[in-house]
Amino acid sequence: MIEGLSHITFVVRDLDKMTNFLTSIFDAKEVYSSGDRMFSISREKYFLISGIWVAVMEGDALPEKTYNHVALKIAEKDYDKYAQRIRALGIELQEDRTRVPGEGRSLYLYDYDNHLFELHTGTLEQRLERYDQG
Repeated sequence: MIEGLSHITFVVRDLDKMTNFLTSIFDAKEVYSSGDRMFSISREKYFLISGIWVAVMEGDALPEKTYNHVALKIAEKDYDKYAQRIRALGIELQEDRTRVPGEGRSLYLYDYDNHLFELHTGTLEQRLERYDQG
């Protein structure tokens, strides 16, 4: 039986650049750095973002951007705060996508290696309730 989410791993070209991205935008806490040791397939770092284990490993960037993404829940009151953090790093930001009213707001941003992140104010329950309304 699946007990829950274990961790999310991203392969990145530059561990330090991704460290700044994660800590500056998501308040990630770095909990491990392999340094020059390799216990896995490459150098790596581990972070906690609101209790979620996020691993980053050195490697080649994704060749292109896609809509595959990780969405993190944020409170509506924090929407502008996160938008400001993203802009402060000079990261391209897309606010929302075409959606029906009532399913939450989103901030979309790509990291330096073409991974897409979404910061979303809504919940699954809100979305399904809205879709039931037609």
